[in-house]
Parts: sequence; C-alpha cells; structure tokens
Amino acid sequence: MAATASTMLPLGTKAPDFSLPDTTGKTVSLSDFKEAKALLVVFMCNHCPFVKHILSEFVRLAKEYQDKGVAVVGINSNDVGNYPADRPEMMAQVAGQKGFSFPYLYDEMQQVAQAYHAACTPDFFLFDRSRKLVYRGQMDDSRPGNGQPVTGADLRAALDAVLADRPVPEAQMPSMGCNIKWKAGQEPDYYA
Repeated sequence: MAATASTMLPLGTKAPDFSLPDTTGKTVSLSDFKEAKALLVVFMCNHCPFVKHILSEFVRLAKEYQDKGVAVVGINSNDVGNYPADRPEMMAQVAGQKGFSFPYLYDEMQQVAQAYHAACTPDFFLFDRSRKLVYRGQMDDSRPGNGQPVTGADLRAALDAVLADRPVPEAQMPSMGCNIKWKAGQEPDYYA
C-alpha cells in the first residue's frame, strides 16, 4: 500500500480560514471556534485504510480533548466523483456509526486542503489559542499492518503541551496516509 507523507507546513503558520458544510448541511467556520483553547484540524475521508486504522482511537482522543477545551474539526477534501465512498451522505453515515463528537466538513472545491497544504489522509494540524500552527504530523507510529498499537501518543503529547502552555517540540514526524484525491487539474504545486 503506497503512502503519502504530510507536507509539514511551517510551524507558526496562522490557521487558514474555512467555511464549509458539515454532514447536516450546516456551515461551520474557523471563527466558530474562537473561544477554544486550541484547534485540531484533521483532513480525513471515509475510504482510506490509514484513516480506518486510527479512526476509533481518534474519535476517543477527540472527545477526550474536546472535554478539555480543544476544538476538533474533520475535513474531507476528496474528489467524490471518482471516490463515491467519500460522498457527503456517506460522511454522515460514518460520523453516526463512529459517534463523531466533532463536525465533519466537506471541502468540495478542495480550496481548504490547498490552503492548509494538506497532502494525505489522515493529516493533522494543531493550532494554539492564537491559531498559530504548533504541531503537524502523525497521530502515532501505528500504520496498517506494522503491528504497532494505535495510541495517539504523538498527537496527545502535542495537545497536552498546548493545554499546559508549554512549547510543543519541533521534532515532529510527518503523518502518512493515502494521498488526497484531487480533481483533475486541481493537484497543487506543493504536492508534486
């Protein structure tokens, strides 16, 4: 199974704005989370084996840290014309089955993925209270088939540091996963 690594957007980058529909059709925007202690944005989808591998633990992690004041948002930017398992109605089904406590947004025009320099699913971006990027990378060392348990260790360490007002270590491992499924002619330059 071929894997794509995250682009490792520069630390300190301001969170790019977004305004996207969730699985109920309600528009969710970056500004909706201005009171949150931190913001975790994850680019994900329904069909990717890397996402499926971590999803149950990620849902637990998201709920745990939402209870501590972290806002969590999932974004699907895949081309649903070629990947129908990622259609909005299927997103709603997965969110319901897995008990998502966070909004799952659909980036139909793929502009939000491009603004974040997202490259793979899952691709994690953690922003501090001032919405500066402090972590981008893997959830943990686990990958489908490598025998490592899914713990969320790397992401948890970053979240704990942000919540304790400690610096997040700059040595961060890129996330690995399926490449974002770009529409024809939409693949961004940073992705090549």
